Amino acid sequence: MSIEKAKDYLKRFGAAGRAIEFPTSSATVELAAEAAHCEPARIAKTLSFRVGEGCVLIVAAGDAKVDNPKYKARFGCKAKMLAADEVEPEIGHGVGGVCPFGVNDGVAVYLDESLRRFDTVFPACGSANSAIELSIGELETFSASAGWIDVCKGWQ
Repeated sequence: MSIEKAKDYLKRFGAAGRAIEFPTSSATVELAAEAAHCEPARIAKTLSFRVGEGCVLIVAAGDAKVDNPKYKARFGCKAKMLAADEVEPEIGHGVGGVCPFGVNDGVAVYLDESLRRFDTVFPACGSANSAIELSIGELETFSASAGWIDVCKGWQ
């Protein structure tokens, strides 16, 4: 996958060396939480959606689920995740390693409010066996976030 792409991107923040490569898969919230030795909610999952002709990423807490009415109110369309075979060409990272670092040009990254309750979270780092622990401020800066949104449920 594209862990090297994510690490190259993170170099500009002096954070490439903080990427963690696990000996086991971290491709799901549960596997990532086990590998990172944290609660599943602190896994910052990055979800890929089609919006019009483009794509957006939404980074949300591991225990959050996209709320369709909130999503539609924010983006003006029904939530439609990318098909597995669309993810890597459209986003720049493959399924299981999608992260908000080093994504393709034109892909907007949004951070969901479900993450704000944590001091640090663990987003993937470009591969299905990687992560990086970041403060919320670092995640906001490193992801070049287009902003904070509230489109998830089930975490309150």
